[in-house]
Amino acid sequence: MGERKLDRSLSIRTVGIREWGFGEVHYNRYEATPYTALDKLFERYRLDKSDSVVDFGCGRGRVAFYIHNRFHVPVTGIEANDKTYEEALSNIETYRLRAKHIRAPIEFKYGLAEHYEIQPEENKFYFFNPFSIKIFRQVVNNILESVKENPRTVDLIIYYPTAQYKQFLKKDTPFQLINKVKIPGTIDRREKFLIYRLRQEDIELEIG
Repeated sequence: MGERKLDRSLSIRTVGIREWGFGEVHYNRYEATPYTALDKLFERYRLDKSDSVVDFGCGRGRVAFYIHNRFHVPVTGIEANDKTYEEALSNIETYRLRAKHIRAPIEFKYGLAEHYEIQPEENKFYFFNPFSIKIFRQVVNNILESVKENPRTVDLIIYYPTAQYKQFLKKDTPFQLINKVKIPGTIDRREKFLIYRLRQEDIELEIG
């Protein structure tokens, strides 16, 4: 089934690419995660009703809508491009007409990812190469500060990971790589998901 047809099944529009304006170096262009990749990820990685997801650089909201519709869990998308954010808000209006039965909240917030205040219940964080390593460091450090204040197990779900992201997580954070989901039929070796986890018991040991 094509991307546009799958969009229509959710009453949203997320197909297409949007570049940032000239001179923007820290935030990457908008491009939605392929539905086929999301299907493959969630064959291997499950969410349950206690989870709460944040999608950094959510764009028009495809991942947020997919997760919300499939798992019925709270999802928050963070988007820094004003036009793309407005498109996400338009999508949520049409999506909610067909998803009235799903009680879990779904929302989008406008602003820079590094300024977003991590909430105590949020425990799954999604990234599709949305920004530079400088911003990624700040966001991950915000997550680490949050789990120190409110210990809990948290996961980072990274699609199309960069070498800089991987090196930073391995050398400078307590996150451990727990799963790798490759996308069949792809030529680019980077087209995969890496899932990193920080367990609550490890946090409590560190604090103690």
